[in-house]
Amino acid sequence: MNKLVALVALLLCLAAAAPRSEAQLLSNDSLDRIVAVVDEDVVLQSELDRSVNQILTQYQRNPTQLPPRNLLEGQVLNRLILARLQVARAESTGIRVGDSDVDNTVNQIAQQNKITPEQLRASLAQDGLSFTEFRRNLHDELMTQRLHQRISQTAGQVSDSEIDIMLASNSLKTGEVRLAHILVGVPDGASADQLQAGRTKAEQVKKEIDNGMEFSAAAIRYSDAQDALEGGDLGWRRFDQVPGMFADLIQGMQPGSVTQAMRGPSGFHILKLVDQRGAGKQVVTEYHARHIMIRMSELVSSEDAQRKISEIRARVAGGKEEFGALAKQYSQDPGTANAGGDMGWFNIDAFGPKVAEVLATLKDDELSQPFQTDVGWHMVQLLGKREQDKTKDAQREQARQAIQERKSDEEYDNFLRQIRSEAYVEVRLPGFDKNGKPLEAAANAPAKP
Repeated sequence: MNKLVALVALLLCLAAAAPRSEAQLLSNDSLDRIVAVVDEDVVLQSELDRSVNQILTQYQRNPTQLPPRNLLEGQVLNRLILARLQVARAESTGIRVGDSDVDNTVNQIAQQNKITPEQLRASLAQDGLSFTEFRRNLHDELMTQRLHQRISQTAGQVSDSEIDIMLASNSLKTGEVRLAHILVGVPDGASADQLQAGRTKAEQVKKEIDNGMEFSAAAIRYSDAQDALEGGDLGWRRFDQVPGMFADLIQGMQPGSVTQAMRGPSGFHILKLVDQRGAGKQVVTEYHARHIMIRMSELVSSEDAQRKISEIRARVAGGKEEFGALAKQYSQDPGTANAGGDMGWFNIDAFGPKVAEVLATLKDDELSQPFQTDVGWHMVQLLGKREQDKTKDAQREQARQAIQERKSDEEYDNFLRQIRSEAYVEVRLPGFDKNGKPLEAAANAPAKP
């Protein structure tokens, strides 16, 4: 159940709780104080403790990877604040997530962990987690995902000329890399002193890594990025998905290497190349076929359509009439009927799973038996197969996706900085300033038990 526990811990840290009323605040224990004000909402000490304790549980076998508790609280609190702001913005822009959406996600989580939803509920209870809260956290995470999708869509489309420029400049790197990341953040419009403080801290972090500290432990302890509590792991990414400033830096590096601290728009970055793998030649099998379809409708039952297609197949199989002529006369597929049913060359799954399943069983020039899909009854004749080198097509698609993803990521990063700067946020956690940055004394304080 480790995967499940990790997922729950992540959700508890990312999810934004619903606004608290005054009555709710008064009903809490006297020690349950407000640790942050976020616009008209608040974050309570109990929420922060619960999220921090989940992180501690997640890392109970490797506690030394975690920073002192006071700094961990600051990281988790800032993540909770940003999550609150995202959910609030999603709600204000009309994004909605229904109970059925949450139910589907619960079922997916259960399936991924090879258990039933009832077993999932029991496991959560055994770990001391409320199923109601778990559902609420899923709801808020789905809200955030939909907000991300909506904002990213405003990044603009990718033009052919942009793709051509990327390919011509040889800036499209093939293959995949797995990266880990540490960000020492600086505020927008940072002063020279703030920039120098950020640079000094980043260089000190790099020195600790060089002296033997695990990169993941350094990320958890020092990084201001949203992935800090995951050890800074960015996972596998195509080389072209890596931001340009990172891609140039890691090119030529060996797995396990760590970069020097470098300045970026949001602060100072340190990268580790965890692993890499190359991209091979992309050869696909294409199929050439033709088909005849009889649609089902309110006036044509499934039995009637099956009977009609069976009659047509018998006429073709008996050699009495030519396939193409019958397709032009009887086929109700507007995309292929006028071409004598010719479907052209295509990937096997281009026309859906049922057609692919039938094609996989045919030899050249062989007629299929009648078969049914959602729209009607069909017969297919396989005309041939060929191997096609799609490497160039794949590169263009890869370039398009790379440019689109970079635009989307930049758009959403800008959006997050905007909503954070526009919001009223007051952090009341001891040892931190009102913006959530640790004071010098807190940064150097020993871990709390």
